[in-house]
Amino acid sequence: MPRSADGNGDPTGPVIDLRRMPKFGSLPRLPRVGLTRIAAALALFVLLYGSYFQVDPYERGVVLRFGRHVRTVGAGPHAKIPFVETVYKVPTERQLKAEFGFRTLEPGKVSTYQKSGFQNESLMLTGDLNIADVEFIVQYRIEDPYRWLFVLQDPEDTIRAVAEAEMRGVVGDQGFDEVIKTRRREIEELVHQRMNEILHQYGAGVSIKLVQLQDAHPPEPVKDSFEEVNRALQGMERAINEALQERNKILFRVEGEAKQRVAQAEGTKIERINHAQGDARRFDLLLAAYRTSPAVTRERLYLEAMQQVLPGAGKIVVVDPAVKGVVPIVGLGAAGLPAGLPGAAPEPEGAPAAKPKEPPQ
Repeated sequence: MPRSADGNGDPTGPVIDLRRMPKFGSLPRLPRVGLTRIAAALALFVLLYGSYFQVDPYERGVVLRFGRHVRTVGAGPHAKIPFVETVYKVPTERQLKAEFGFRTLEPGKVSTYQKSGFQNESLMLTGDLNIADVEFIVQYRIEDPYRWLFVLQDPEDTIRAVAEAEMRGVVGDQGFDEVIKTRRREIEELVHQRMNEILHQYGAGVSIKLVQLQDAHPPEPVKDSFEEVNRALQGMERAINEALQERNKILFRVEGEAKQRVAQAEGTKIERINHAQGDARRFDLLLAAYRTSPAVTRERLYLEAMQQVLPGAGKIVVVDPAVKGVVPIVGLGAAGLPAGLPGAAPEPEGAPAAKPKEPPQ
């Protein structure tokens, strides 16, 4: 019950109306039309922002509506229904890479790698029951972005598992030396082919472009011993090659000399046969000439014989028997004998030989 001003509770006193008292600290109310416009602008901005998306040149966009695939778009600006459609961007134009046995820390002209801690990926058993440390890379490209996103639960782990399994299977069929040295190219091509076949069966939507062995070597604990064995084998092969080279050199020389001697013998044989045939032919011609004119042929044969014999007979003096008083001591040498006789001194070099006198006619 309200009290009076004098505090006696007289109801006829003045009454204070609290509703008419001024209120302090209250803000002025905004017009309801302005709030509506702001809310509408914000809603329009959210709708426009949520409906626009950009796909980079190396990507493709997969659009889902309530989780269902509706379309796949290429590079450029696109629109979608906000809060209804979702976009997943997949790098289909890039070459992706998976590394086994190492990881690239800083790519560049001089790349840095980390190799420790990945032996479980690279240690493999060869066909001759040796262990090889095989480091390799797999390069692949996404061909179907929808399959890449929704066919496999984790496509990257699947690619790594398939690559490791196929590499172990191929290495297990080869010898240690074949993996390390001789059949690296064949191993790469076989793993490449098998991986493409398996991933195609899975429907993964990817294509393997390259399988490359980066390094294949013995495990680190036995690497030094293996290098020693390799050096010994290389020394043995070098010695064998040098011996074979020397052997071939000797064989070639001996075979050449044998062929040369055979050729010389064949030449001598042909020469003697030709001489014999020529002599026989000459004799036949002389015989025919002698039968035609014996005296002339006999005289000619005598002269030809003298031309061959007399130049080597030394100094010859021919004395006419009709000449009287000739002392038969001519051209004594140092031993008192005529030159040209046994025991006589040799004639000086360059001395002209005596010209034989023609026999009388």
